[in-house]
Amino acid sequence: MYRFLLTRQWVILALVSLVLMPTMIKLGFWQLHRHEHKVAQNTLIGKNLKSKPVPVGDLTSPGHTVPYDQYWRQVTATGHYDTADQVVVRRRTSADGTVGYHVLTPFVLDGGKTVLINRGWVADNGSQLTLPKIPATPKGRVTVAGRLMADETTGASGIKNEKGLPPHQVMLINSVEEAKALGRTVLGGYIEQTAPQPKGDSPQLIPAPEHSDIGPHMAYAVQWWLFTAGVPIGFVVLARREKRERAAAGSESSPEPVPAAA
Repeated sequence: MYRFLLTRQWVILALVSLVLMPTMIKLGFWQLHRHEHKVAQNTLIGKNLKSKPVPVGDLTSPGHTVPYDQYWRQVTATGHYDTADQVVVRRRTSADGTVGYHVLTPFVLDGGKTVLINRGWVADNGSQLTLPKIPATPKGRVTVAGRLMADETTGASGIKNEKGLPPHQVMLINSVEEAKALGRTVLGGYIEQTAPQPKGDSPQLIPAPEHSDIGPHMAYAVQWWLFTAGVPIGFVVLARREKRERAAAGSESSPEPVPAAA
């Protein structure tokens, strides 16, 4: 009855189904893992954004690599800005997606060490070869609050660290590279400034990362698993339809019986 399943086209269909099923199962688990990562990241962001601010020197030191569980921790820094050695970070977007620069200013702590402060976003001046207009910093001793962030690297960010850029322009925020350029001790990582609010709202402070949306990954995982379940069901449905069609074709081609002679 089902001998047609041994034909070439049905054997190929069965093999394709056997390959698709484990592939779709793996794709479902891949989306599940992405969902779990997103949920864990949202939890970490929310926790660290609500953390009690501590002096930046309590969490990092020269050459220190900021661990992932300390990203977005609330920190403070007291000292003064060193605008003579500030740089701009190219190809950064504002809250509305406009491409411009981030302003990266060294900040000399009361103890003499330096930490990098990402003061926020500024627009370009129509040319990538000259510095944009950068608003002045507060004068004298000041306390800055912000979020602790890890050094940017090509491997982690995907941003190519281009050479030969115009003076005072960089592609990545990296304390090791800036320490070499400054010729002084720089704490690992950097601070993403949240206070004080700059006059005229420029530079435009970087908004806190979004951490309420879990994304569609769980829905995608369920879809892949439903597709997996649908493969054998579809195979059976197709096989039964083929059987019915073959049976109908066979009955139509069979000759009618001839009446016996009297």
